[in-house]
Amino acid sequence: MKSKLSSQTFLFVLLLLGLGASLAHSQGTRVGFYAATCPRAESIVRSTVQAHFKSDPTVAPGLLRMHFHDCFVQGCDASVLIDGANAEKTATPNLSLRGFEVIDDAKAQLEATCPGVVSCADILALAARDSVVLANGPTWQVPTGRKDGRVSLASDAGNLPSFTDSIDEQKQKFAAKGLNAQDLVTLLGGHTIGTSQCQFFSYRLYNFTTSGNADPAINSAFLPQLQALCPQNGDGTKRVGLDTGSSNRFDTSFFTNLRGGRGVLESDQKLWTDASTQTFVQRFLGLRGLLGLSFSVEFGRSMVKMSNIDVKTGTNGEIRKLCSAIN
Repeated sequence: MKSKLSSQTFLFVLLLLGLGASLAHSQGTRVGFYAATCPRAESIVRSTVQAHFKSDPTVAPGLLRMHFHDCFVQGCDASVLIDGANAEKTATPNLSLRGFEVIDDAKAQLEATCPGVVSCADILALAARDSVVLANGPTWQVPTGRKDGRVSLASDAGNLPSFTDSIDEQKQKFAAKGLNAQDLVTLLGGHTIGTSQCQFFSYRLYNFTTSGNADPAINSAFLPQLQALCPQNGDGTKRVGLDTGSSNRFDTSFFTNLRGGRGVLESDQKLWTDASTQTFVQRFLGLRGLLGLSFSVEFGRSMVKMSNIDVKTGTNGEIRKLCSAIN
């Protein structure tokens, strides 16, 4: 009897392993995809990101944001990296993307080591993770095996979340990509590192909804600080930290700032003022009476979930020789 149960248990375990492998295959990615074909792939990307970060720490949030913008248009296929008169990178939301030179650098090194093996889409996914780690954030295992896309059109970037979107609009855009409200709050929490140009929030400081006044959601003590950084009719390209007091460190202070009315972008502050998303902010802050959530753990989970949006595999994509051009 014991032997029979052991056999059944063994078969059940095999079934689970098979199911896991099937799911991984259906997603088109798996952890350690390059273990045999290019064993140094992840370490090459990591060292490249580290080298650029050492000379310019702002590259970390730049790479994280680029991965996000890539996945929301045509899926995570590196289409945002392609050059062209009407390519994605020319769309208004992508004009301020930074870090292209890091991806190109890593690609050149990988082509010298393992020609035609590692996709630009995977480099971008790995670089985003490595950037968060360098900003004192969490690490997570990145499934790889994506192919690069062959289509990049600025007109397809219209579905990117906008800084003026309502929570309902944001949730709809995330849901269209298989991401829920918790993923929304978690991934926007990535704004704990990085900056925004004044032009994307100065309307909140002086003439919000043509009222002639500031956005009432802004903390009254915080308002003059923002106005000093972004004077009316001042330089709209000047950059301001999205997580006041901790814009270079990956932590939960971003959510603390939202709770205190110190969110810089309107779409970020709405995470606190809207009841449907406020609960997740509260849980990340560990407020009493609520089941807490670990921001570090959930961020990794949501990033893996996002990085598998519309992944291209097989003949549906290619391995680009240059990340900026289709083969």
